[in-house]
Amino acid sequence: MIETRRASVGYSVLRLIEECRNMRELKQIHSQLITSPDLSQTDHYFLITRLLFFCGISNLGSLVYAANIFRFIRNPNLAVYNIMIRAYASKLQDDTGSIQSIFLYNQMLDTGIKPDCHSFPFLVKECTRRLDGIHGRIIHGHIIKFGWHNDLFIQNSLISFYSRLGSLSIAHSLFDEMPHRDIVTWNSLMVAYLRSGDLDAAFELFTKMKKRNIITWNSIITGFVQGGRSREALDFFHQMQLLGDDLVKPDKVTIASILSACASLGAIDHGKWVHSYLKRSEVEFDMVIGTALVDMYGKCGSLERAVEVFDEMPKKDVLAWTAMISAFALHGYSEDAFDLIVAMKSQGVKPNEVTFLGLLSACAHSGLVEKGRWCFDMMRRVYSIQPQAQHYACIVDILGRAGLLKEAYELIKSMPMEPDVYVWGALLGGCQMHGNVELGETVAKHLIYLEPLNHAFYVNLCDIYGKANKFDKAKRIRALMNENGIKKEFPGCSMIELDGIVYDFSIKGSPEIVMDEINWVLIGLCHQMKINRDISHCID
Repeated sequence: MIETRRASVGYSVLRLIEECRNMRELKQIHSQLITSPDLSQTDHYFLITRLLFFCGISNLGSLVYAANIFRFIRNPNLAVYNIMIRAYASKLQDDTGSIQSIFLYNQMLDTGIKPDCHSFPFLVKECTRRLDGIHGRIIHGHIIKFGWHNDLFIQNSLISFYSRLGSLSIAHSLFDEMPHRDIVTWNSLMVAYLRSGDLDAAFELFTKMKKRNIITWNSIITGFVQGGRSREALDFFHQMQLLGDDLVKPDKVTIASILSACASLGAIDHGKWVHSYLKRSEVEFDMVIGTALVDMYGKCGSLERAVEVFDEMPKKDVLAWTAMISAFALHGYSEDAFDLIVAMKSQGVKPNEVTFLGLLSACAHSGLVEKGRWCFDMMRRVYSIQPQAQHYACIVDILGRAGLLKEAYELIKSMPMEPDVYVWGALLGGCQMHGNVELGETVAKHLIYLEPLNHAFYVNLCDIYGKANKFDKAKRIRALMNENGIKKEFPGCSMIELDGIVYDFSIKGSPEIVMDEINWVLIGLCHQMKINRDISHCID
């Protein structure tokens, strides 16, 4: 009879813990647990462990309360230590708090308790988050010592750890030594190569994968877009579509990345197709997608469509407003950009540093010197946003285009940070535009000192000398370039989209079929021009 009563009480308390929805309820359950005389020591320990799990792991719990419970548990076992290690590793703390998981692990070892497969993944995760190479390598040694080096979850966490440290060779060695790999293993190493910029190595892994999930596709697409290989990112998206896998459908991340690829390529037909796909699919049209569409249409030259999408957005954050302001700036509609900043403020949205970058860009495109000065001053004085190097480059560009080269030079000298090549490059552009040989020579030589292998600065200086009829100096600069083997590493390239296909045209080569058509059109134009010239001669 007593055993039945104890079982009934224990089951009731367990159900209350499982159905708990907030800390207030949990504290009441805890009080009941402490005061209940009808629980055996074993049941009491089990229920306290479940209570601890809720406090430490659940989003509805409290890590502080979990720590208080832990302190009153006599002789905590492995399960209790694992809960607390996981809690400290999973919930973000400051640097002092985050060491607690390592401290508990060491305390556990001191009491003679051996860790298991549930202990190590969260310890490694903690070291990964803190980029703690010293403790992480010590934990790796313990994993081998206690015989858990072949556990799949632990191996995956180690690959992520070494990848985030930048030790890709170690991560790849662990990958090669694994007897079994799952999709998380492949994704972890592929993402590591994408983050390091080694897109070819990431692609090689991608091609070898027998199974791919949405994380795989999103990672390879986003990685190639961010790595400047947007055309290949579009190819990946088309491959994803051709598979027709119901389990792997494009989500918000996919769509946002593909729209970014379309924006960088100027592929408006692709962008329109993605927009129509978005309307047909179940993907949520939120602020992120709306902002990506505004950015894509703006950069692809369709300002009207960008405005339409922007106006249709029910909610707009600072990124959405900034994307629309930048689109107006890109097309030279400076007045519309400044009207938008007024509307933005009326909606209670504060501009950020990128917003002011868009406004300064609008001033540069339209030659609005006074508005540029006002904008540069307002971001500091009204919004307490300290200008970064990009903002200085914009205001220098504005002043340089207006011929205010001395003012621009003095502004650079007053910068609180070291001017970068973009700031000096903006001033050099102004000197080139207005033929200021003396200042242009000084700026160009400084740029060459900063980046001695950058061909553009030599070419700009040659152009300044050429316009000033200083051909001997221009000749010496070209001779210096040849002597040091300085040449254009990446030839100029232009792209055009035709019938949904993006074509490249560069000195390295162009599509033969398209070139044949272009040659045919040019020959036709030449003949037409010759006919028109002959007719005009006859009339004369």
